[in-house]
Amino acid sequence: QVQLVETGGGLVQAGDSLSLSCAASGHSVSYYVMGWFRQPPGKDREFVSAISWNGDTTNYARSVEGRFSVSRDSAKNMIFLQMNKLKAEDTAVYYCAASSTGRATDYYSTSQWYDYWGQGTQVTVSS
Repeated sequence: QVQLVETGGGLVQAGDSLSLSCAASGHSVSYYVMGWFRQPPGKDREFVSAISWNGDTTNYARSVEGRFSVSRDSAKNMIFLQMNKLKAEDTAVYYCAASSTGRATDYYSTSQWYDYWGQGTQVTVSS
């Protein structure tokens, strides 16, 4: 069983940067595809970014491409989401997710592929 805990959320102004972390415990996620999703207020959960378990492949939602960057540190059993040039529309609860399926370069942008989820961290961007 994998437990995921997100940290780093907060209240920032438009144009600022914020870095989210996701710490995994209970099992190594070195061979897991990892993803970030978010749920804006009053909306459905949506894909943000994913990274393959070998770290070579990343994928981003069009709305964040060029502003957000995902990375992983397998030695620390963690993944990160660096968010730059934040906009008011980035306001959401951000979730970390892990998938035990996939090959080294696979990534997933749909939630049904993910087995484990964190509890989420709130990011609020004021305009």
